[in-house]
Amino acid sequence: MAVLAASAVLAESGSNPDVELLYDINGLAKAAPHWFDRVMEFVGEYGLPVAMVLLILGCWLSVRRRGGREAAPAVAALVWAPLAAALAVVVNAPIRNFVERPRPFVDHQGLDVLIAGKSDFSFCSDHATITMAMAVGLFVANRRFGLAGIAIALLEGFCRVYMGVHYPTDVVGGFALGTAVALLLSPLASALLTPLMKAIERSPRVGWLVRARSAPGDHDGTVLSGGRRATGAGTGDKDLAA
Repeated sequence: MAVLAASAVLAESGSNPDVELLYDINGLAKAAPHWFDRVMEFVGEYGLPVAMVLLILGCWLSVRRRGGREAAPAVAALVWAPLAAALAVVVNAPIRNFVERPRPFVDHQGLDVLIAGKSDFSFCSDHATITMAMAVGLFVANRRFGLAGIAIALLEGFCRVYMGVHYPTDVVGGFALGTAVALLLSPLASALLTPLMKAIERSPRVGWLVRARSAPGDHDGTVLSGGRRATGAGTGDKDLAA
């Protein structure tokens, strides 16, 4: 918390790089057409978080289709991604109340604020925290999908500053918090969720949530849904869901 709070101090003066970057990025909104600002408003508030969820679902479908021995650990990692985001937001609540940084438009004039009604504290950005936590959790499961998720999270952070509702350090703090929660608790989450996913995989009714019945991994010698035992060589896939 001390590291996160230290970055908040940068925004307390009007003559620092944090505020200057805020005006530079938000100034793009003033120069942009009205329709583009409306697009950025929707993308930054709703579109990118939804895109992150869809990316996780896409990775889940890929994991199910590929199957193999790593299906259950990969699905466990994917389940952890949204759980990490939810937990990070819970952790952020006392941080916000401790730092008590007002929104940038409260202390600085001339900003083009695209979304009205933001009256809570600014540090850390919930949107940045959520998207980065999900992106890092996704990266643990699959590097290719995870890199795409990190790109979405970075774009989300840019949008929050562009919209005039967060300082750049609000976004950086959110990225740090989301990454810390997703990574530090990932081993514990894997230890708890992987056995659960393996149990679900063996179920004849809900095993499809972990492994498609026709997945190539059905021939790796493991017990499949419904109690059938497959024969043959495994896929040899060492990444969780790569």
